[in-house]
Amino acid sequence: MKIVVIGGTGLIGSKLVDRLRTDGHDVLPASPNTGVDSITGEGLDEALKGAQVVVDVSNSPSFEDSAVLEFFRTSTGNLGAAEAAAGVGHHVALSVVGSDALPDSGYLRAKVAQEELIKGSGIPYSIVRATQFFEFVKGIAAGSTEGDTVRLPSSLLQPLASDDVVAEVARVAVAAPLNGTTEVAGPEELHLDEFVRTGLAAEKDPREVVTDESVGYFGANPRGRELLPGPGARLAGTRFADWLDSRR
Repeated sequence: MKIVVIGGTGLIGSKLVDRLRTDGHDVLPASPNTGVDSITGEGLDEALKGAQVVVDVSNSPSFEDSAVLEFFRTSTGNLGAAEAAAGVGHHVALSVVGSDALPDSGYLRAKVAQEELIKGSGIPYSIVRATQFFEFVKGIAAGSTEGDTVRLPSSLLQPLASDDVVAEVARVAVAAPLNGTTEVAGPEELHLDEFVRTGLAAEKDPREVVTDESVGYFGANPRGRELLPGPGARLAGTRFADWLDSRR
């Protein structure tokens, strides 16, 4: 099976390409680095020739509200047109758990817009919504740091390892289209502040993490269970403590 991975040179994409190739599939990593640009359309038609599945794990280079919305709208529109022309039978996209529950976040609004375009494209599809990755600890901290202090709310989340995200996306990619959405999350609920505190301590990062319920999270204000998966989500097996131990 020929599978094209849009964003195939990034964190998730590169691992997904390796996983699918190991499973015996003909996989093309597609990104501007490989001459395929879903924004300009460069190389897209050629890349999709003969493809049965397209997996989109790309991400916007800018998280500014208007820029990220434009990225996902343009990229998804171009992919839909190219897939229709090439006769692609399955479009798979990686999205975010809680996207439609936190409209204050420009990034999550953009992911909802992406999902709606996919649903309206007429191409059989599967959307995989994932919770935050363990690898995001430093990025979350960077966006919430003032001086030597990180301020975060105690919102609940259920993070997971990127390898577990890859395993779920790979499973969905080679199965029949869902024409719907599935969720994948980690095995345990953690508080956002404690998640980052534990992660930074493991990296011997000296910043203090202070619990502050007045601050937001990348433009959103999760105060309940917005970042948690719903019933029926697939739960990965890797716990945060074990993942940290594996990196030491």
